[in-house]
Amino acid sequence: MGLMMSEGKFVGRDEIALVPTPEATASWKPVPHVDVIDAVTDVVKAHNWQILDEQYGLARDGQRMFGFLRINRTSSAEWSRCIGIRNSHDRTLAVGLAAGLSVICCSNLCLGGSMVLKRRHTCRIELNGLVVEAIDALEDDFLTLENVAEDLKIQYVREDAARIAIVKAAEAGAVNSSDILPIFQEFKAPRHEEFSDPTRWSLLNAFTENAKKYSPARADVCYRGLTRLFGLDGQPSTLWK
Repeated sequence: MGLMMSEGKFVGRDEIALVPTPEATASWKPVPHVDVIDAVTDVVKAHNWQILDEQYGLARDGQRMFGFLRINRTSSAEWSRCIGIRNSHDRTLAVGLAAGLSVICCSNLCLGGSMVLKRRHTCRIELNGLVVEAIDALEDDFLTLENVAEDLKIQYVREDAARIAIVKAAEAGAVNSSDILPIFQEFKAPRHEEFSDPTRWSLLNAFTENAKKYSPARADVCYRGLTRLFGLDGQPSTLWK
């Protein structure tokens, strides 16, 4: 599930717990990576959701943490719901959670529109309360993601429109310009037969298949860009204007 790592590294919770947290200042109180993960896990279990698997990555010498929890609650046999997690100790990213879908046939990841719980500094007690509110708020994002995904599956795309969409995504910074051809080739000849129909859903999965090679930090930018481009946030897509 989630990411391949071209830089940074996959890690388990035990290694994340060993990452030192910088000293707080009067205006900045960094949140330990493991505290974020533990707070999310506690709330997920309190909702009686089962964690099917989880994956974490560290980048920039442990300064940035990215993770995904795949949970059993879903409305489709084609994907499972997951929660994206991010945190940083270098002041570049606020602690955040996002609703996501992990596509079962290929483990491709689609993240939803909002990164809730965007707090740059908080204490553990505050964090626990905020995570409870954030997980509840993600329910609407899960429903939006699933509804958009169902719509994408019935919207067909011609090859010339797919080419234009991929170039637009590169221009927007969601993918590297060097990936334009590989993404188009994946769309034309997908490695998973589930995406053999030339739909917007298949095109999105061509993008997310390509994103597996990105570092967690680069993939975070990619997913957020694809969210807006494909309308995964429930707003009109910007790719087909």
